[in-house]
Amino acid sequence: MFSYLIRRLLYVAPILIGVMVITFVLFFVVQSPETMARSVLGKRATPVSVQTWLHNRGYDKPRFVNTRPGESFFDSIFFNEAKDLATFQLGRSDVTGRELTEVFKNGAVPSLLITLPAFLAGIAIAVGFALYLVLLRNSALDTAGVLLCVALMSIPAMVYIIFGQGVIALAFSYFPAFGFERHGLGTMKFLLLPVFLMIVLSLGSDVRLYRAIFLEEVGQDYVRTAYAKGVPTSRVLGVHVLKNGMIALITLTVAHLPTLILGSLLMENFFGIPGLGNTLYLAIQTSDFATVRTFVFLGALLIQVGLIATDLCYALVDPRVRFS
Repeated sequence: MFSYLIRRLLYVAPILIGVMVITFVLFFVVQSPETMARSVLGKRATPVSVQTWLHNRGYDKPRFVNTRPGESFFDSIFFNEAKDLATFQLGRSDVTGRELTEVFKNGAVPSLLITLPAFLAGIAIAVGFALYLVLLRNSALDTAGVLLCVALMSIPAMVYIIFGQGVIALAFSYFPAFGFERHGLGTMKFLLLPVFLMIVLSLGSDVRLYRAIFLEEVGQDYVRTAYAKGVPTSRVLGVHVLKNGMIALITLTVAHLPTLILGSLLMENFFGIPGLGNTLYLAIQTSDFATVRTFVFLGALLIQVGLIATDLCYALVDPRVRFS
């Protein structure tokens, strides 16, 4: 297992480098640093203020390599940014000047308060509903369930958000349509509606996928053997089928766990929740390169951690899986 982990970790570095290059090109090649400075400082920015802004952030250096006489070859914007990210020196926001470490610490909690309950509850509901449809397979109720899932998948996310804010929030005054306050249990009223909408958003696709996985398992020989031995249907589905379908479930769930901390961009933006998703949206709107590149880097890193954790979980669930 140790050699396998070493190999997987060696794959991470080139992936992260590629992500940093693409992010850098989108910000500094598509547009010049001067254009970025003027978008932050405003149209009335003077050439002196633009140069000061660029110098304070190190954006007055060459972009990829430094060919200036007497200066280091690697003293460029790209290599300096890559070095800071590799050592987790996140720096400051280009727009607000706040420490990005503080930004991430403050935004991670509101994001997790939304994404983690929605993720866990969504999986539990989707797995339970999928097993129920498998129990009723080839029946009218099974068909109706599949059609309901397709309908849920066909509705855009914006429709759910507008319905939640315009109908549910108005019908039940307990659910605020916008805003967020952290004061103990009172915080729940700001979270229930976004969490509910996130569950509904993913329910249709998750149920259809889990149903297909469980239907494939139901046709296996061990299920017929269990029925022949008189094992109750509830135990066959809830224990044997669910356990043997865990490989596919792990692929879909464990890999996404680390990314929950990055929040939900749509929900946080429309409900005014000061999480990391809302922070990323504002950073994109204001061309805040320092914040965006940090989000992209950490997101790519967390995805790789999730993929490695997925592979490790395979061995825990299925004893046939061996790392060589």
